[in-house]
Amino acid sequence: MFIYCCLNLCVHRKSNCVIYLQVFNAKTAELLSHHQVEIQQKFPKEGWVEQDPKEILKSVLECVERTCEKLQQLNIDITNIKAIGVSNQRETTVVWDKTTGEPLYNAIVWLDLRTQSTVERLLKRIPGNNKSFFKFRTGLPLSTYFSAVKLRWLLDNVEEIRQAVDDGRAMFGTIDSWLIWCLTGGKNGGVHCTDVTNASRTMLFNIHSLDWDPELCQFFDIPMEILPKVRSSSEIYGLMKICPSLKSGALTGVPISGCLGDQSAALVGQMCFQDGQAKNTYGTGCFLLCNTGQKSVFSDHGLLTTIAYKLGRDKPVCYALEGSVAIAGAVVRWLRDNLGIVKTSQEVEKLAAEAGTSYGCYFVPAFSGLYAPYWEPSARGIICGLTQFTNKNHIAFAALEAVCFQTREILDAMNKDCGIPLSQLQVDGGMTNNKVLMQLQSDILCIPVVKPSMPETTALGAAMAAGAAEGVGIWSLNPGDLTAVTCERFEPQINPEESEYRYARWKKAVMKSMDWETSEAPSNGDTSIFCSLPLGFFIMSSMIMLIGAKYVSGTDK
Repeated sequence: MFIYCCLNLCVHRKSNCVIYLQVFNAKTAELLSHHQVEIQQKFPKEGWVEQDPKEILKSVLECVERTCEKLQQLNIDITNIKAIGVSNQRETTVVWDKTTGEPLYNAIVWLDLRTQSTVERLLKRIPGNNKSFFKFRTGLPLSTYFSAVKLRWLLDNVEEIRQAVDDGRAMFGTIDSWLIWCLTGGKNGGVHCTDVTNASRTMLFNIHSLDWDPELCQFFDIPMEILPKVRSSSEIYGLMKICPSLKSGALTGVPISGCLGDQSAALVGQMCFQDGQAKNTYGTGCFLLCNTGQKSVFSDHGLLTTIAYKLGRDKPVCYALEGSVAIAGAVVRWLRDNLGIVKTSQEVEKLAAEAGTSYGCYFVPAFSGLYAPYWEPSARGIICGLTQFTNKNHIAFAALEAVCFQTREILDAMNKDCGIPLSQLQVDGGMTNNKVLMQLQSDILCIPVVKPSMPETTALGAAMAAGAAEGVGIWSLNPGDLTAVTCERFEPQINPEESEYRYARWKKAVMKSMDWETSEAPSNGDTSIFCSLPLGFFIMSSMIMLIGAKYVSGTDK
């Protein structure tokens, strides 16, 4: 029997995050055990979101220890653990000192908005202030979203980092790089690497040559020597070293052999290996990825071109089109924590079900501007169409409908870019437990929505990559060997005309949210032009441990 364990780091409340560790049977996807540890999230200024990298590592090690204890209670021998995989939120940026092993600043999280002025300054150096100037190298527009501008901000504003770069002591990475470096020895020979999916979200990586781009590094003035080595998503990067925090010495010598950014891991976990297959993950934001195979497709409709996966050193790279929505589940937390109309997130589903309609109320949750397909930082959240009859039930319904309309926008853009409309949408993520939302999504898209019975597809994808690595070989990725996943299916229940009418009204509301803020507006200190962030943000870091009956020895040499 094969087992794998998954650690997920995600925001739980305003000031806390939770690392979730879940243990599954790899053949049946049955949840066998789990553990979680809360960690602190920091909001030092308006629009700033940070994490303590040392706290992340400490919590990961605590989760490993506790989970190994639980596995032993289940009579599962932890010496059968054969591989470790890492899945993480992609753009979050860390810089640390390789001689001391200490972070030089808190991790800057993906939705952090402090870099707007950095983006505006960089845009002035681009002909025509064209945000898409580097699109055909990186697949990305110039935005606060990606790691390069976060790293540029750190170099501009943190003296300790500038000094460490000058002294040759600095290392940069996303959370995967930080964890792999620490777990493989840290300052005593830790492996400084990342995978192609994470590298492709930095704006420093050429998605065609599959390496750091010297001209991009020169534009952002980033020293290339601080960057991690880029590897495939499925190979042995190094072996787990003895950690003093692990009293049992658990996992020492186990290869770390899988690494995927969270959305790529979900695509693999949904088994979207064929051209045209797509999945949508509903978390704090929404992320719709469509596999375009070995061809990089560039969008004319506001989508990103990103690397889907490279499942082996000698395997081909596969690309994806991605639509990113900043605010999805965060709007539910906003209703709970800011407006106080519900006490729990689950109550929103109940209120929406009681209403059954928004009664002409439309909600555009542009709290952080608008991501795909608009990439419009000037937008602000609005609720319009209010009447004296409107109540909290209608607003709850409109909030869920907003998530679905945003997905419809990026799906429409994807259909135009790909030329072949999706016949169904595969979904995953925490919000998919909301049946009202899933039915609304099917109604608004006018296609079936398919939810796997095991929603932890991000963990599954990282497990598959780790287990399939050369030298591990306990998980076959051949289509005929993949276990079929049972699914719940939601079919459209309204006519297309009604769907189109509601969607057109939504688009009208979106237009009213545009151009609300300008860079000339007064700001509070060194913050971006954006207003306050919602109360919670999604950060993810996963570790997968695969247990197999047999381990095929091998190295990454």
